[in-house]
Amino acid sequence: MTKAIRTLTATTLLSTLQACGHKVFEGELNLNIIGIRHTNTRANTFNDAICVLYQQNSEWQLKQYKATTDAGIYWRKNPMNIDGTAVLVAGQHKSLWTLGYHQGKYLALVQHKPVVVLRDNNKDTELDTDVTPQAELQQGYFGINCHRANSKTTSTQVDKWSAGCQVFANPNDFDEFIALCEQSAAKYGPYFTYTLLEQADIKESIDHGV
Repeated sequence: MTKAIRTLTATTLLSTLQACGHKVFEGELNLNIIGIRHTNTRANTFNDAICVLYQQNSEWQLKQYKATTDAGIYWRKNPMNIDGTAVLVAGQHKSLWTLGYHQGKYLALVQHKPVVVLRDNNKDTELDTDVTPQAELQQGYFGINCHRANSKTTSTQVDKWSAGCQVFANPNDFDEFIALCEQSAAKYGPYFTYTLLEQADIKESIDHGV
């Protein structure tokens, strides 16, 4: 069984963001939304994490949620796009998302600015995430949203829930996340930067539990 990203601390994430040269957003409820991609990209599980780092009463707060930053196996084998499955490239994507409706159905974060994705077109179970000279990169609007999986229960398999979006496993976690986004938007506007890290960016990020 794939081990999950371990429980992180605000200090660890702040240090990681600074070491990677990424902007840290400061101020009451000014959200730093951070995805962490597990080294195991073969898994069809929610083994990644989405974290929200923010200040409240001048103290750093951290919420960590089980999620996937990778497309499920179904879309790896049956890409929506003729060029291959979309894989969001790691890095800081400024003002990537805005509050909107995912597929017109429920409030989520939807793509607001062009973004760079890698196209994995070999239709196997392994997701290619490495940006190499041979990698096919595309920039544009691809519907790379941040949403939830099942609306009633926690999902364990990604399957069709993601074709490249960043997806929460638990609907209650997602509701809490969106509530934070709404509070932040009231102060700073409806646009959100997303920083996607690789697990290797974070020291000792493997959880030694199962």
